[in-house]
Amino acid sequence: MNLKPRRHEEPEINVVSLIDVVLLLVVFFILSSRFTDEGRLHVHLPHASAVPSEKVSGEPLVVSVTQQGGYLVNGRELINTSPETLRAALLKEAGTNRAIRITLRADARATHQSVITAMDVLGRLGFSEVNVATVKEETAGKP
Repeated sequence: MNLKPRRHEEPEINVVSLIDVVLLLVVFFILSSRFTDEGRLHVHLPHASAVPSEKVSGEPLVVSVTQQGGYLVNGRELINTSPETLRAALLKEAGTNRAIRITLRADARATHQSVITAMDVLGRLGFSEVNVATVKEETAGKP
C-alpha cells in the first residue's frame, strides 16, 4: 500500500493583491501629503486695503517718508505720523483729482509699515498710479 502522494505541491503565497494594496497606499500618501515647510520663518506682513484702478494724468504729487516714519507732502512736513493727518494733507493738495501721479519717496531706513501705511492711504483715497522713487546704485570705481 502506497501512502505517499504522487505529486508534491509546494505551498506559495499570492502577493499580487498585496502589491496592489501597497501601491494604492503609496499613491494615497503622495497625493494627500503637502511638501511645504511650515513654521520655519514667521513674517508679520503689513496690512493694506484694495486699491482701485483709474487712468492717470497731471502733475505729480510727492509724498516722502522719513527715517523716523514721518510724512512730507510736497516738501511740507506733517504735524504727526497718523494716517488721518496724511489723508487730510493729500486731500488738501490733490483736491478731487484722483488721476494725479503720486511719487512715493521713502528713506532706505524707514520702516516697512510706514511706507505701506502711506501706500494704503493713497489707495483708499483712489490714487491709482503710485511711483516709488529710487536712486541708481553707483558701481565701484565710477563717479
